[in-house]
Amino acid sequence: MTKDRTGLLLGLAVGIALGCGAAAAQEYSFKFQSSDPAGNPNFELQQGWTKDLAERTGGRVSVELLPVGSIVEHNETQDAIAAGILDGHITDTSYFTGKDAAFGLIANPVGAWSDPEQMFDFMENGGGKELMNELLNPYGLQFIGATTPGLEAFVSKVPIDSVADLKGVKLRAPEGLVQQVFAAAGAAPVNLPSSEVFTALDKGVIDAADYTVFSTNQAQGLNDIAPNPIYPGFHSMPLVEVSMNKAEWDALPEDIQTAFTESVHDFSRQQVAALAALDAEAVAAAEAGGKITVHNWSPEERAKFRTIAMGEWETVAERSENARKVYDTLTAYLKSNGLLN
Repeated sequence: MTKDRTGLLLGLAVGIALGCGAAAAQEYSFKFQSSDPAGNPNFELQQGWTKDLAERTGGRVSVELLPVGSIVEHNETQDAIAAGILDGHITDTSYFTGKDAAFGLIANPVGAWSDPEQMFDFMENGGGKELMNELLNPYGLQFIGATTPGLEAFVSKVPIDSVADLKGVKLRAPEGLVQQVFAAAGAAPVNLPSSEVFTALDKGVIDAADYTVFSTNQAQGLNDIAPNPIYPGFHSMPLVEVSMNKAEWDALPEDIQTAFTESVHDFSRQQVAALAALDAEAVAAAEAGGKITVHNWSPEERAKFRTIAMGEWETVAERSENARKVYDTLTAYLKSNGLLN
């Protein structure tokens, strides 16, 4: 069966061809859009996933992966997939919080995860994938699997080794749940675009910043002016979903669905490993320089931060029925795995 969608008109033409019995070709061609730009390490790894999927299926499946903004804006891919303009996406789930608060809560429950494997286990065995499909199916999408760039590091000019050390710290954090949790933990969050973080740290406008992964922070010189980074991070790890049009998914034979699911599973681990390796190299280089002290929070302090975060999750949970489902499932998983003790 041939499926090729390069626009609405061509998609209609394919639909007509399918109706005429062009099912013998046994080929499937899809157009996905990423939320990452071309040249970004995440995008390059995602391209590797498309090649792996093609190999697993003996060339029967082809996914053309486009960088962010190629067809629609980063927060419009969900609607584009439902409309048939795109077939799928690899994107941060939090972009769709405006549709339902549940998307934001499952996408980045601030303070929940200390390791990507915890999030993967929740998604695969703790009810996460079922929640994602409950959220996505009404919008015409099918969740295939989750990945993540990993835990974001934390940039700081002052030593922060505990929740108590956050008290009064002026820190840059994005609006929404991240700011809410840090404020509840005693910090003083500041609204700043990412482009102003370096200057604000350098001039002492802020003491710390929620920015991105360690290797990127190091490459941009943030650790040089804020030499007390926290790694691995304790606060933020985005869920990046791989999803596609549900009607197209449902039309796929079981072996192709299995290839999609298994390839995304393997890709998620490969992405985490590759980016963790870059972080490890950057951490080693930073420590070898003798001017940067890397801080790693204890499990006890991470648990304290999660407990504080739970109060803010509860606030989000009141915003929709789906958000309540996410909250209940997430907290049950964390408690049963000893992550809130």
